Amino acid sequence: MPELPEVEVVRRGLDAHVVGSTFGAVEVLHPRVVRGNDVDLAEVLPGLRITGTDRRGKFLWLTLSDYAALLIHLRMSGQMLVSEPGLVDSPHLRIRAQLTGPDGIKELAFVDQRTFGSWQYVPLAEPSSGPSHNRPVPAAIPHIAADPFEPDFDTVAVARRMRTKNVAVKTILLDQSVVSGIGSIYADEAMWAARVKPTRKGRALRQRDAVALLEESRAVMARALEAGGTSFDSLYVNVNGASGYFSRSLNAYGQAGKPCARCGAPIEKTVVNGRSSYFCPVCQTL
Repeated sequence: MPELPEVEVVRRGLDAHVVGSTFGAVEVLHPRVVRGNDVDLAEVLPGLRITGTDRRGKFLWLTLSDYAALLIHLRMSGQMLVSEPGLVDSPHLRIRAQLTGPDGIKELAFVDQRTFGSWQYVPLAEPSSGPSHNRPVPAAIPHIAADPFEPDFDTVAVARRMRTKNVAVKTILLDQSVVSGIGSIYADEAMWAARVKPTRKGRALRQRDAVALLEESRAVMARALEAGGTSFDSLYVNVNGASGYFSRSLNAYGQAGKPCARCGAPIEKTVVNGRSSYFCPVCQTL
């Protein structure tokens, strides 16, 4: 599943290519990708202007001129592609939307091989408190915690919350109600960088170790963002169809049997709460 860097790469692409455009005809080609809607996207979107883009964790959204949002979740294989009308020709095309903007007519296509992704029209809601009061978020995601790239992300407070959990650190990092945006790839990379074992319990962490783990999570995702994200196959691409290259820089995830870049010991694979985890058994000692 695309994690925060991959979703942010897509958001930036959309921000550059569709903001200021107005929806024209919208064609929904598979009902599953519009599940959860109380309205027909083909009826409500035409005529609305895209005023901006935003993201929280793995969710991204287009802000609309009627003070609502088009909330998008890519899930396992969703792709947002911007092109000339009719250029995208895929058996997995799920939604086709015409956009008219300052530079002419474009097409926004949603391609999703596994049909786990979705588009949802939802109202925007102001946060109830905190310094992000001027940043509205879709009302459908109140359960999603702030991610490490948000200006008001409180590293110390989140670290304290992590230390109340009597479950494995890997499980905590994947809990989107604690910290959002981190998936299996960047959890393993952050734990490797902070030298924390994936099986370590949150309650066994010192505060400074939990803080370091969150800081490393942000750092590794920032590096991945610079590389365009992590692509292992053709399912994750930017809005122009380009892949990311951070997979070439992974130290732990998917590296079982290869020497640790820090100490040379073979990277091992284990399973934590049903999720594969890769770690160095020698230098991940916390």
